[in-house]
Amino acid sequence: MNDGHPETHVLVVDDDDAIRDLLCDFLQDNQLITHQAANHAQMWQALQQQMPDVIILDINMPQRSGIELCRELRESPKYRLLPIIMLTARTSSLDTIMGLETGADDYVAKPFEPLELLSRIRSVIRRARMHVENPGKSPHEESADSGILRFIEFNEWKLDIHNRTLIDQSNTSIPLSNAEFKFLRFMLLNANRTLSRDQLMEEMHGREAGPFDRSIDLQISRLRQKLEVDTKSPSMIKTLRNEGYLLTADVRYLK
Repeated sequence: MNDGHPETHVLVVDDDDAIRDLLCDFLQDNQLITHQAANHAQMWQALQQQMPDVIILDINMPQRSGIELCRELRESPKYRLLPIIMLTARTSSLDTIMGLETGADDYVAKPFEPLELLSRIRSVIRRARMHVENPGKSPHEESADSGILRFIEFNEWKLDIHNRTLIDQSNTSIPLSNAEFKFLRFMLLNANRTLSRDQLMEEMHGREAGPFDRSIDLQISRLRQKLEVDTKSPSMIKTLRNEGYLLTADVRYLK
């Protein structure tokens, strides 16, 4: 990868020896340094030996599934920001949903085109490095992460930035998944602006939405279940036909 970083390490975690070997051979042919793990124990051992730039994590593995491992990585202070791309069966939308809900940065459905996976790898690594070296965020977003602000208040709700929870008018905290927090935060920072599905997909996964990709609609549905009084007739997160989504709210930033 000729982007100023001469060494890019990829950890491939998959119990299928043939797929793992073929994938590692392909990535090595594209100037990436690969490491392999066939199960959860080997994954943790590999992480101790070398911190990768991204993990390619198969969902369907015996003993410990990729979803369980993704959740454990996101709960670890050391690995919680490590980019993760999930490999999932093309027919299993539930696996895809669960992978995104537990904090995966992106997913690729098997069987996949190797060049597509390579593009996804480059995308998540680029975004991770930009976050570390030069976040380039909007003024509101920069302030929200700097420690100056603690809450984003909107209508009768508050988003607790530090604890990544939603607080209702009775001061009850409602937990959010990593994906839900990131999605809601982005919509709040762009409140009262129409956001297309491609814009939302680019923010969440660094790519445009495919014709059969329903992950954005899923996130909208989950947030509506938490925020709306009537999910069938939403008043806060609105669908604009052929345009995208609009979050209407009076947004305030609080210390």
